[in-house]
Amino acid sequence: MTIPSDDAGRTVGGDPDGGAARTSDDGPGEPGAGSGPAGTGQDFDAPAPSSSADGPSANGPSSVEESLLGRHAAAEDPVVGRSLERAAQSGTDELVAALDVLRGELTAQRLPLTTPGVEEDRRTLALAVDQLDDYLLPRLRARSAPLLVVVGGSTGAGKSTLVNSVLGEKVTVPGVLRPTTRSPVLVHHPLDVRWFSTDRILPGLARVTGTVDHTDSPSAHRSVRLVASEVLPQGLALLDAPDVDSVVVENRELAAQLLGAADLWLFVTTAARYADAVPWDLLHEAARRRAQVALVLDRVDPGAEAVGADLHRLASENGLGHAPIFLVPEAHLVDGLLPETAVGEISRWLTALGGDAGARSAVIDATRDGVVDDLVRRATELAGAVDVQHEADGYLRAAVDAAYEDARRTVLAATSDGTMLRGEVLSRWQDFVGTGEFFRAVEQKVGSVRDAISGFFRGKGRKVPEVEEAITHGLESVVLDAAEEAAERSYRAWRADPSGAALLDGLDLSRASGTLRTRVAEEIRGWQADVLALVSEQAAAKRGTARALSFGLNGLGVSLMVLVFASTGGITGAEIGIAGGTAVLAQKLLEAVFGDDAVRRLTRTAQDRLSARVGAVLDGEARRFTSQLDALGTGEATGAPLRAAAEEVRRAARREQKARAAEVTGAPDPGSVVGQAGALRGAHAHDPRTPGTPPAEERPGAERPGFWRRLFGARPADETAADVTSTTATDEPGDER
Repeated sequence: MTIPSDDAGRTVGGDPDGGAARTSDDGPGEPGAGSGPAGTGQDFDAPAPSSSADGPSANGPSSVEESLLGRHAAAEDPVVGRSLERAAQSGTDELVAALDVLRGELTAQRLPLTTPGVEEDRRTLALAVDQLDDYLLPRLRARSAPLLVVVGGSTGAGKSTLVNSVLGEKVTVPGVLRPTTRSPVLVHHPLDVRWFSTDRILPGLARVTGTVDHTDSPSAHRSVRLVASEVLPQGLALLDAPDVDSVVVENRELAAQLLGAADLWLFVTTAARYADAVPWDLLHEAARRRAQVALVLDRVDPGAEAVGADLHRLASENGLGHAPIFLVPEAHLVDGLLPETAVGEISRWLTALGGDAGARSAVIDATRDGVVDDLVRRATELAGAVDVQHEADGYLRAAVDAAYEDARRTVLAATSDGTMLRGEVLSRWQDFVGTGEFFRAVEQKVGSVRDAISGFFRGKGRKVPEVEEAITHGLESVVLDAAEEAAERSYRAWRADPSGAALLDGLDLSRASGTLRTRVAEEIRGWQADVLALVSEQAAAKRGTARALSFGLNGLGVSLMVLVFASTGGITGAEIGIAGGTAVLAQKLLEAVFGDDAVRRLTRTAQDRLSARVGAVLDGEARRFTSQLDALGTGEATGAPLRAAAEEVRRAARREQKARAAEVTGAPDPGSVVGQAGALRGAHAHDPRTPGTPPAEERPGAERPGFWRRLFGARPADETAADVTSTTATDEPGDER
C-alpha cells in the first residue's frame, strides 16, 4: 500500500500500476490525483507552485518537468539538438570547474580554534566535502551512471530483509544482533559493474565482492560489498546501508555518508519506531537539501494502517510532504524473504523507475540540484565560521601583544626615568667617580677640566667592569620582571577564552621561558658592546681620538650608559640629587670629549639600540604564544575566498540548469517499462484479494492512463483504494525484522 504525501493535499506515489493512493485531504485509502516522478511532489495537472527568485519560475514548469519532458520543439532539427547538447555539456563542465575550486577552498579549512559552535561547523565542513567527493562531482562527471538508491533506516527496521525480498535472493545478511548491517552492500546489474568497481563514487571505501558478508573485522566498516544481480534493472543500483541509529559511531557516520551519496533515499522504519528522533534528524537534512526520498513503513500489523497516515503527517510537517510512503505488512518469512505481495508495490515502483531513462534523469537532476543548492548554503555558512576563527585569532594575538607591549614600555621607562640609577648601579657609579674629588674637578674652568678628568680616569679604570656588571644585573632584573608579568597576563587571557584554553593544554606558558635569563644577559652584553662601539666610532673622528684615549674608552662608555638612564623620574628623596648629579657629571664628561651635538646623537642611538634588543627578547617570549596560532594558519584565513567560490558555484549552477532545460531529451517511452529490463521480485504480483484481476487500464473498455500516471500516479478516481492484508507472525530466528 502506498501512502501519497504532498503538502498541497495532492497524491504522490501510489501504486505504479494504478493502485490506491491516499491524500492528506481524503484520508487513508481514498483515491487522489496523479503526481510527478519519484516523490518530486509535482502534479502535472496542477499549477506549479511559486518559488524564490533563485528557484524555478512561478509561471513555468519545474526543473523536474523539464528534465522529464524536454524541449521537443527542437527535436525535429538535429542541428539545433546537437547545439543544445553541447551547450548543456559546456554548462556542466563550467559547474564542475567551479565545484573543483570550491572543494579546494573547503579542504583548505580546518577550523582548529574552539569557537562557539565549532563542532557543528566541523561536521558541516566534513559533510560538504563528502557531498562533493561521494556524490556531486562523480554524478556530474558521469551523468549516465546508474541511479543509486540507498536503503537506510533504523536498527532492526528490516532494511536487509526488504532488499533481499525485492531481489528474491539473499545478498545481504539480516540478523538479531545489533547493529545488524555492519558493512554496506551495493547490488547492481552485471552490466553496470564498472560504474561501481572503481573509486568514481565513495572513494574512501574499499571494494569487495561476494554475496554474503561473514566478517566483522574493522576493515569491513570501511568497505562496500559489490553484488551483481540479473533481477535488478540495468541503470538502477540498491545499496543496503548500516543503521542510522547504530550504537557504533562508525556505523552511524558511514550511514550518513552513504545517504549523502544517494540519488534516491529509500528510508525504512517500522510502525513501532517511525517517530524516533535520530532517523528524523537525517530526514530533516534530506528535506533541507531537497533530496528525493521515499519512505517504507515496515512491519505494519493488521488494523494498524492508520500509522501510515500519521507518518504522512510527520513527513508533511517536516518538509517531506512530497515523499511517497509504502506500507509493508507484518508477514511470515519464507526462506528469509517476505511474500511477493508484501513487496509488490515497492518492486513495481523501483522496476518502473529503473527501466526508464527519463524517470531516472528526473530523480537524478532533482537530487543533484538540491545538493548543489545545499552545498552553496553550507559553504556560505562555513565562510562565516572561518571569519569567526579569524576574529578569535585576532583576539588572542591582541591579548599577547598588549601584555608584551606593556612589558616593553615598563622596561624602557625604567631605563630612561632614572630608576636604574639606584641601588647597586648607583653605588658602583659612586665608587667609580668618587664622592668629592671628581665633582670638584668638574667645577673647574673648562681649560682645566680635561686635565682633571684625564688624570682621574687614569686612576679609576679598574672600577669600570664593576659598573658594567651592576648595570647588567639591574637591566636583567627589570627585563625579567616585565617578561614574567607579560607571560602571566597572556596566560590568564588565553585561559579565560575557550579558543586559547584549548591551545594551552600540554604547554607551560604561565611563566617566562627557562632560557630567558641567559638570553637577557646576552642582549645586555651586546648592548654594552654597542655603546662601546659608538664611543669608539665617535672617538675616531678628527681631533677626538687623543681626548678619548686620554680619558679611557671604557670610562666614556659607562658614562654614556649612565646618561641613557639620566632622567630623575621614578626616584625620590636624597637619591634625586645624587642621580641628578650623576647624570650631569656623565653629560659634562662626554660633552667635554665629543661636544653637545655628538652627545645628544650618541644618547639617542644608544637608547634606540637598547629598545631594539629588549624588544627582540620580549618578541621571542610573545612568540611562544603566537606561534601556536601561526601553526594553525587562522591569522591569514578569512571567509572571503570561500564565499566567492560558493557564489560562483551558485551562478554556474543556474547557467547549467538553463542549458539543461533547453537540451533535447526526447519524449518518454509511452509504453509500460515493467518487463522491458530486469523486473524485481513481486513487480508482477497483484493484490491477493482479487486474484486474476488485471489492472484497471488492462480491463476491456477501460481508458489507459498516461505513462507517468501509471508509473507515479493513482488509479482513476472511480476506483476504490485497496487495503493491504497482512498476517501476524513471529519472525524467524536471525531475521532483523
